[in-house]
Amino acid sequence: MLVLSRKSGERIRIGEDVAITVVRIGPNTVRLGIEAPRDLSILREELCEDAEAGERDSSSQDASAIAG
Repeated sequence: MLVLSRKSGERIRIGEDVAITVVRIGPNTVRLGIEAPRDLSILREELCEDAEAGERDSSSQDASAIAG
């Protein structure tokens, strides 16, 4: 993992198409702005985890229905 220090208003570039800007730094949060192509999916990690958990639950329910 690469760890970088940035101040408010500073940017990080990822490749040629993605830029991340530190918009605001608060006491417990950091607000980021992300510029990326529209075809690139950008999700918060907790949303990915929730979706994966939902998929696991529905898969186990499907397996139970088939077995029953």
